[in-house]
Amino acid sequence: MIKISSRSLDDLEFPVVCEQVSELCITGQGKEKALSIQPYPNYNRTVFGLNQTNEYFNSKTQDQPIPNHGFDSIQPEIKLLGIEGSVLEIGGFRKISAITETVNTHLKYFKKYQEAYPALSETVAHIDFDHSLTDKIDAVIDRFGEMKDNASPLLQDLRRSINSVRGKINTSFNSALSTYQSYGYLDEIKESVVENVRVLAVKAMYRRKVKGGIMGNSKTGSIVYIQPETTFRYTRELNNLEYEEKEEVKRILKELTEFTRPYREILIEYQDLLSDMDVIAAKSKYAEKINGILPKVTKNRELHLKDAYHPLLYLNNKKKGEKTFPQSIELMPDNRIMVISGPNAGGKSITLKTVGLLQVMLQSGLLIPVHEYSRMCLFKKILTDIGDNQSIENHLSTYSYRLKNMNYFLRKCDDKTLFLIDEFGTGSDPELGGALAETFLEVFYEKGSYGILTTHYANLKKLANELPEMSNANMMFDNKTLEPVYKLQVGEAGSSFTFEVAQKNGIPYSLINRSKKKVEKGKIRFDRSIANLQKERSVLRKTTDSLKEKEEKAAAQKEKLEEINTRIQQKLENYQELYDSNQRLIYLGQKVNDLSEKYFSNKKKKELIGEFLKMVEIENSKRKKEDIKKQKAKKAKERQLKQEVQKKIQPIREKKKEEKKKEEQIKKQEANKPKAKLKVGDRVRLEDGKAVGSIDTIEKGKAIVNYGMFTTSVGLEQLELVQSAKK
Repeated sequence: MIKISSRSLDDLEFPVVCEQVSELCITGQGKEKALSIQPYPNYNRTVFGLNQTNEYFNSKTQDQPIPNHGFDSIQPEIKLLGIEGSVLEIGGFRKISAITETVNTHLKYFKKYQEAYPALSETVAHIDFDHSLTDKIDAVIDRFGEMKDNASPLLQDLRRSINSVRGKINTSFNSALSTYQSYGYLDEIKESVVENVRVLAVKAMYRRKVKGGIMGNSKTGSIVYIQPETTFRYTRELNNLEYEEKEEVKRILKELTEFTRPYREILIEYQDLLSDMDVIAAKSKYAEKINGILPKVTKNRELHLKDAYHPLLYLNNKKKGEKTFPQSIELMPDNRIMVISGPNAGGKSITLKTVGLLQVMLQSGLLIPVHEYSRMCLFKKILTDIGDNQSIENHLSTYSYRLKNMNYFLRKCDDKTLFLIDEFGTGSDPELGGALAETFLEVFYEKGSYGILTTHYANLKKLANELPEMSNANMMFDNKTLEPVYKLQVGEAGSSFTFEVAQKNGIPYSLINRSKKKVEKGKIRFDRSIANLQKERSVLRKTTDSLKEKEEKAAAQKEKLEEINTRIQQKLENYQELYDSNQRLIYLGQKVNDLSEKYFSNKKKKELIGEFLKMVEIENSKRKKEDIKKQKAKKAKERQLKQEVQKKIQPIREKKKEEKKKEEQIKKQEANKPKAKLKVGDRVRLEDGKAVGSIDTIEKGKAIVNYGMFTTSVGLEQLELVQSAKK
């Protein structure tokens, strides 16, 4: 069981990565899930999660991309469906239909491209393809979120009547308008709208001559607003019809809600699935941003990072237009603990954090920015002590807190642990703190743990040099400018360049000299020796780089010359073939000329034909020999190609056989698995069925299953458990 503490995740700034992934999600639920990404609990789950992300990442190269997984949250609708007697709004049904259709689209896609996306296909495999809910909703509600006229016969009749009455209202109003306009009873504006009702603008002096209901008057009182009598009658009729229409819409929505209620659990699954797909898609987008790949994940205890970048530093530097330096680190059974030393600001801490963050990201299903030849194993525990850990709440000093942390490390670390400690042993007397730190490190070593720590303590560097499965490393500095090179050099300890860096930063030489006198001569010599070794290493590295560059140029030149040589050889062969062909034609021409001269002198036709046929037979026999040679060469080439193809296909066939064996074993295990004992109140469904109901009663091996709209009697052996009854 893999368990990585939240403290370690915070130390490595993993929550910042989660925030950046969350920003790439397109749904609310997806954003929430991305913020709470955690390392997977075991090896199989981790590999599966990495395959999900990697398949989505590679889908961009496919002709048919993965369908859009975006959806509107149906959380309020799910809550309402859990309350008896509640009724969903039209907009809610539209969202439910959309999310169901989106899921069905994904199921159809992954079924078609199962071979290309085995992990993603398995992600959706537990959900059944079902159109019954969408068909029911789409029969009642259109794509604009409006109730269809033919949702029920009564609604259709009511809406026809409403349209008819509205037409009569307009006709009657227009008739009254033209009549009273001809009498001169209306004001210049003729008509107006009061409370969403069309009214005549009647001059106040003529108000008694116009039949209808007074709806109001103008501020001056010169105009009275009247609804014509006939229009008023039709309006009342329209109000009655609209009321009946609302009641029928309510009834239809209630009926549709009751139909949808048994699908509540399935809708929760749909929303979970699409939000999971959103997180996987966001992980894929994040991999694109940081140039992430899937390294080889191995069960061997090894960690080999080649050209590894710290993702947060990489993105930050990319914004600023600055260069990020990659690191290459290797922890193996024969070299499992690394002690990194060297001056401050050289990149020790960032190297430590790079290893930890990439390890946590990998174990959380994220692709990481490393070279494709990198190899990584999984650790059950990752213990970190990075940065200033002073505890204000517990009134502990930095050193006290670190000692408590070390005590926790000593209890928890084992051979499945990766520990990362920055500035190991600091915070106390250098000699006494160093001695204690050395003892701690010996315990970590004895327990078989893997780890990286940074330090300035000479005794720890010495210990790393003495123990066989531990090594020193240093962050390289330029020997002239004392500027960091940001490159890890494994195999030797690093000098802190204390006095050199002080001098570079403007500290007077007289003060530096006084400081040197205060320190033991042996210590200064030791530090100077390390510094000289690093300078020599830097010179050697430059020489090595120069030689490597020359070697690469020579190799490129050699390759170019070989290519030229191949082309020249091909041309020579072509010229030889052309020469042989011309020589043959010259020989045949000469022969024909000789025969012609002979025939000219003796006029013997039979002899001429005989000689000519003899010449043709000789040439044909030569052609047959050439054809046999060509056929043999062709067959040999085909055999070679076949053998090469067989070699490539054989591992794939063996892999498929193994997968088939595993599938058969899983099927046997599932077949031998005892069926759950069903009881009253359990939610069940028929084997190979889709509709889910609850058991009302069980009697004589049969159960009465309630599907909401109807009940049915089914044999217990035909049912499978979906959800146990709540106790």
